[in-house]
Amino acid sequence: MLLPLDSPKPVRPGEELAPDLLLPYLLKHLPAASGSLEIAQFPHGHSNLTYLLSIGQDEFILRRPPFGNRVKTAHDMNREFQILTSLQHVYEPAPKPFLYCGDDAILGAPFYIMERRRGIILRAKTAPDPQTLRAAAESLVENLALLHAINYQAAGLAHFGRPEGYIERQVLGWTKRYRDAQTEALPDLDRVAAWLDANRSPDSGAAVIHNDFKFDNLLLDPDDPSHVVAVLDWEMATIGDPLMDLGTTLAYWVEPNDPPPLQALIVGPTSQPGALTRLEIVARYEQAAHRTVANPLFYYIFGLYKVAVIVQQIYARYARGATSDPRFATMGSVVAALSQGASLAIDSNHI
Repeated sequence: MLLPLDSPKPVRPGEELAPDLLLPYLLKHLPAASGSLEIAQFPHGHSNLTYLLSIGQDEFILRRPPFGNRVKTAHDMNREFQILTSLQHVYEPAPKPFLYCGDDAILGAPFYIMERRRGIILRAKTAPDPQTLRAAAESLVENLALLHAINYQAAGLAHFGRPEGYIERQVLGWTKRYRDAQTEALPDLDRVAAWLDANRSPDSGAAVIHNDFKFDNLLLDPDDPSHVVAVLDWEMATIGDPLMDLGTTLAYWVEPNDPPPLQALIVGPTSQPGALTRLEIVARYEQAAHRTVANPLFYYIFGLYKVAVIVQQIYARYARGATSDPRFATMGSVVAALSQGASLAIDSNHI
């Protein structure tokens, strides 16, 4: 089945760059670049912004924080750039970064430039045939396991995280982030936070973790969708417990029989014929990573909670007037749905 390549669109109003400042900077710092500048924007994603820069015959990707950002530590462009730099020789799906700019005078915020890779992205409305979807799902799990197998110390990434006590810090940290971004009372989310604190799994080890590993952050080869061309959106990558990374993947993996609150939030074709189940994801990960996942429910519930808090942080920017992006207006209901879904999973005691 022929699936469309991921393509940019015109830049959204209010998220324009400044070509008169950007082009001279790029021509000075990217020696191979020459010609005029055209800018388009990849429309998906709700956090860091991604643009396609066409300079003459060359194409580059620019990443910058969202406009109206108040959570500086969540959008550290230099950190994302350095992680990609360190991954270059140890993880082929990581795009190659070229240039970091910390001068706010150019675009009003730090940004970095990386290579463009072309591929297809499986989104909620994408309809691959069952065989293609299963192969892509298996490849997703295997690439996650490959990431976790990297010797992060040898790759120069040891200083990008504190693996000791990672799970405890994550549970407490995401609870605090929710309190800081809270705009209304959500009893279900309060219940989930308490459950996570009372049911924490022990740390299982340390690895490079992506923290947002899902279908719409993978570029797949259009001629062979079982091959991952690139893994995108490294803004939350760190050194931490690999099973927490798996939990985030599980949280995005909506199945056909999931309750309606979760069905409304599907971000990939995970409920279509051919997709693995969450239990199959866990089993294949155990095989590929040579790790035992002793308590998958905890990691799944944590993943749902973390995603809910991330969405709440985005919604809080809209509710507090930091952005007028209309895509954010209904995100309060997304948070409520995720919290309800997590609470129902606790009740069912099943992933």
